[in-house]
Amino acid sequence: MTRSTRTAHLTRFVQLACPTPNQLRAGSALVAVSLLVMSLTAHAEPKPLENPIPKKIAVGDIKVATERFVRVPRTRDTHDRPMLLKDLNVELGTSAAYARLQYLLPIRDGTGRLVISDLRGLLYVVDASGKNLATYLDLRKATDNFADGIFPNEAGLLGFAFHPEFGQQGKPGYGKFYTAYSATVDSGKAAYLEGPALTQKSVIKEWTANDSRANVFAGASRELFRAGQFSPNHNIGTLAFNHGVGPGSPDYGMLYVCMGDGGGAYDTFDYGQSLAEPLGALMRIDPLGGGRRGRAYGIPADNPFVGRSGVAEEIWAYGLRHPQQFSFDTDGRLFINDIGQNHVEEVNIGVAGANYGWRVREGTFATGYDAGIGISASVFKKPRPARKYTGPVAQYDHDEGNAIGSGFVYRGSAIPSLRGKYVAADIVLGRLFYFDVGRLRPGKPAKLRELQIEVDGKTQSMLDAVGYENSYARHLNRADLRMGIDDAGELYLVTKGDGWVRKIVPAR
Repeated sequence: MTRSTRTAHLTRFVQLACPTPNQLRAGSALVAVSLLVMSLTAHAEPKPLENPIPKKIAVGDIKVATERFVRVPRTRDTHDRPMLLKDLNVELGTSAAYARLQYLLPIRDGTGRLVISDLRGLLYVVDASGKNLATYLDLRKATDNFADGIFPNEAGLLGFAFHPEFGQQGKPGYGKFYTAYSATVDSGKAAYLEGPALTQKSVIKEWTANDSRANVFAGASRELFRAGQFSPNHNIGTLAFNHGVGPGSPDYGMLYVCMGDGGGAYDTFDYGQSLAEPLGALMRIDPLGGGRRGRAYGIPADNPFVGRSGVAEEIWAYGLRHPQQFSFDTDGRLFINDIGQNHVEEVNIGVAGANYGWRVREGTFATGYDAGIGISASVFKKPRPARKYTGPVAQYDHDEGNAIGSGFVYRGSAIPSLRGKYVAADIVLGRLFYFDVGRLRPGKPAKLRELQIEVDGKTQSMLDAVGYENSYARHLNRADLRMGIDDAGELYLVTKGDGWVRKIVPAR
């Protein structure tokens, strides 16, 4: 694919894409698109909600501090200059990020080691004290089809997971871990959406280490899964195993995978409500069970849609827009963070076979598609109960943040007041919210509180502490905040602007 063709596809993507609140404030050309949509739908009934959740999130009683844990090496985007779409006067691509940190997760092999990922293609390993940082795997060198340049904000090394048996010599999962990444569009045939693959492909690869205790990978690899992407955003994301179950459980060793709705805006092709392709969905596969129908992986027999004609049997739950990050609690409960379109960010509880409603629902609200308008730019107060959807257990609107990122239930011991609370981070504004997970009911959102935090010795927001230039709106800053967790259940903050991992510790 030529550069001019890629530029044309990106131009089309931006024309479709929803402006973020930052873009609206920046006065970009996309404002005109949004205003046009609003003018066309202003006459519709019921009336669109300008402020879906009027009540503000209060600052909670819990206060924490941070301490610097480790800093990864500086990296750079593939393209050292942003791509300018001249007809829209919009720049996409590069940013001043020191390193595009995405995840910090434990290997869970008894060593206490943690793995940190950089979207630009690197996996690092570090010990439990933050020492002995080493480059474990560099996908830019280990693969010949790595593609983080098409849209660096949402492409590259997008997820990783270590098999529960990674450190157990003699077991089928010994030495095995998995990466999700963006591959060049012409690098191989996709099992799903080969025809619409215009920008890149989302790939899952299995790696088998010769020595599980080594801090630098050496071994073999094979491709498990590949899907085409018609737009450069809303790709594959988190990979995870349920470490809350043991070998006797049917969930043991099953790999969960989140897939966005394919990108653009408003779910143009309604992938969120389709079961034919695994976009806008959470997949569940058996990575060690390949062979059936030529797949390199198995389909668990208890997946909810197994045996249904015309259905992607990998799908475990659907109706999601961009569930970029999800996590398991120690009791096996699954928490899914779904990034909203224009209005609502949400946390969902994982339920096999659930339909979370996108593009018909955004949070607990109806979109225009459910109000007869034919676009999801606005939300409405009273959804029509035509179908059953699984609603969120927590949500906030864009008066409070822009995009929900990581989230974990705190099960550590250092901060007793935080135990049993789910903590979520807003990517852009860097705010941390929490709620109690004791009694959650889908569709009845829990009360959120903001976590007070000390950074570098003073109480301040993460945006003020580590904010840097926003590549979506050049004169505004963003925190680019994600979170991590270790074997003991303690939480960490990872930030792209400065490349630091900070551990959450008790406030002084």
